[in-house]
Amino acid sequence: MARYFNITGALTQELIAAGTNATISSIHLTNVHPSYSVTIDLYLEKVLKGKFYITKARSIAVANYLILENMKFDNKDNEFGLYIKLNASDSAVDVIIK
Repeated sequence: MARYFNITGALTQELIAAGTNATISSIHLTNVHPSYSVTIDLYLEKVLKGKFYITKARSIAVANYLILENMKFDNKDNEFGLYIKLNASDSAVDVIIK
C-alpha cells in the first residue's frame, strides 16, 4: 500500500517508523515550492547504529522530482526507520512511498 506525505520545513521528519514491517520498493519526491529548489537528506536510522544516507544534500529543482526505484527495504521489528530532512523552513516536498 502506498503512503503519501506533504513535508514542509527544515525539521527532520519520520516517514516510516522502525518496527512497522513496511516494505518499500520506490520513493517519489516532488518539489512543490513555487519558486525555489529544495535540498533533501533521506536516510535510514537505527538506535545505537546511526544514520545511513540514501541521498544527502540532493537538490531538486522547482517543479521537478526525484524517483528512487528498485529499493529493497524491509524494516522489521527494532530495525531501521526512514527519515527526511529539508534544507529550509519554507521548503515543501510531496513524498509517495510504494
